[in-house]
Amino acid sequence: MKRNYQIAVTTLAAGLLMSGALVWRLSAAEEKPGPIKEVMQTYHKAPKGTDPTCKKALDGKATAEEIKKLVAAYKVLTTAKPPKGDEASWKEKTSKLFAAAQGLEKSAPDAVAKYKEAVNCKACHTVHRPD
Repeated sequence: MKRNYQIAVTTLAAGLLMSGALVWRLSAAEEKPGPIKEVMQTYHKAPKGTDPTCKKALDGKATAEEIKKLVAAYKVLTTAKPPKGDEASWKEKTSKLFAAAQGLEKSAPDAVAKYKEAVNCKACHTVHRPD
């Protein structure tokens, strides 16, 4: 009887450990940033002392390769679901940003002005950034 009790306790302990490991693994997988956060961290933030790609683009200092990657990143934003707010508003803002970046890529004469208007962080964050 004592032996059966020990086996049951050992089995229960092993099951709890495995369950804990599974929960930990699932939560770790959920911590990966979504496409919106990834785009923001990659192209709108930069290590201290360096300019983010969006600022370089505004200043005319972004390379053709950086702008190409920026265009691709903004295309991803147009298909992402906003974490908060109206999807039509999200689509409008991200499409405008994507089109402005395409203008930069094509060296359109008014591209920088359109990009500056479209990259208005506060306008987007006010309605779409989660609290």
